[in-house]
Amino acid sequence: MFDSLSGRLNGVFETLTRRGALSEADVNAALRDVRIALLEADVALPVVKDFIAGVSAKAIGADVLKSVAPGQQVIKIVNDHLIEMLGGETAEIGIAAATPPAAVLMVGLQGSGKTTTTAKLGRFLRVSHKKRVLMASLDTSRPAAMEQLATLGVQAEVDVLPVIPGERAVAIARRAMKSGAQEGHDVVLLDTAGRLHVDEELMAECAAVRDAAVPAETLLVADALTGQDAVNVASAFHERIGLTGIALTRVDGDGRGGAALSMRAVTGCPIKLIGVGEKLDAIEPFHPDRIASRILGMGDVVSLVERAQETIEQDEAERLVRKAKKGGFDLNDLSKQIQQVRKMGGMEGLLGMLPGVGKVKRQLAEANVDIKMLDRQQAIIDSMTPTERSNPKLLNSSRKRRIAGGSGTTVQDINRLLKQVKQMNVMMKRAGKLGEKGLMRAGMPGIMPPR
Repeated sequence: MFDSLSGRLNGVFETLTRRGALSEADVNAALRDVRIALLEADVALPVVKDFIAGVSAKAIGADVLKSVAPGQQVIKIVNDHLIEMLGGETAEIGIAAATPPAAVLMVGLQGSGKTTTTAKLGRFLRVSHKKRVLMASLDTSRPAAMEQLATLGVQAEVDVLPVIPGERAVAIARRAMKSGAQEGHDVVLLDTAGRLHVDEELMAECAAVRDAAVPAETLLVADALTGQDAVNVASAFHERIGLTGIALTRVDGDGRGGAALSMRAVTGCPIKLIGVGEKLDAIEPFHPDRIASRILGMGDVVSLVERAQETIEQDEAERLVRKAKKGGFDLNDLSKQIQQVRKMGGMEGLLGMLPGVGKVKRQLAEANVDIKMLDRQQAIIDSMTPTERSNPKLLNSSRKRRIAGGSGTTVQDINRLLKQVKQMNVMMKRAGKLGEKGLMRAGMPGIMPPR
């Protein structure tokens, strides 16, 4: 998300910081480019006007233009205004003060990802907040909608309200709240029906469910890929239903990000959650300060560390370190490392959280470095037998041809992978003699850079 906007803004700010001293004309020219970048990112025009006016009033002041590093000062002002535009502080899911079970009403258009987001939120509350959650499908119109939520509930290990054929949405909501109270659930997630358009029937049903359940949260699930239309939908739902927050889906597929930048400003409702992938664990709280840092190319190291803590298995990491010291790193270990990187969002996801990533990505592109290399390596390893993974020395010419055919790669790709593993073992064995600090300094070629 925000890739194109981040690239444009980084180019503008690089020009500012290189100049040293700045004139008012320099700042105005930079802000014109910022305005164009925001409009191209599909940010609503009124939001862009307010943003530029706020930044301009501060950036052209004497304190900025006569400072030691005026370019950095302008960047800080833009960063502060971005954070303000995105909501200022992180908005938590408001269930702490509610009497259990706290109802969370999920609303939105058809195809926005409501049911999947409901399951993701259920898992998130169970894992991160240790809440006992009950999910209920109120979608009586879409075929197999209730079965879909039931299936996702099994995968997320979250309870789902049993289906009673012919029951209407309001009755389901009342039964869900009663069941949640009787069975000791902390939260009840109500997945409402969606429509292709914001129509009166949908709004009336949502309003009736809201009145029956009295939700602690009413979250609009909106697709980031719909751009400005998502902002219009949010406004319509907010006027009729009364939203308390927004869950933005398919954030990983949107290179512009205008919807996220506009929604908070237009509706006044905070973005509380973002979906960053297809898997059920791919949902995150929305942190305005961290998102602003990512947009301006300053990275998001805090989120990177949090993601690492959630996904890295301590015992497995310690086992790998012990094995690496002995030079016994094999293709099974490499496969686990690749899967670990994937869990953390893949190479693109990790690069997006590192400071100065815009420049790094350009350098990688200029050097023709393929950041999808790990996908090919995983395909090669998956095409091997367990014995071949544990003992790469068995890989003769005929085996390599078989693996290349099975993985859609070439024998040269396989040779490069085997050479890489061999280099890893040499470096790890050498670093192992220096202790764990030496291992970290040496790095893992192709996976972890040296420190």
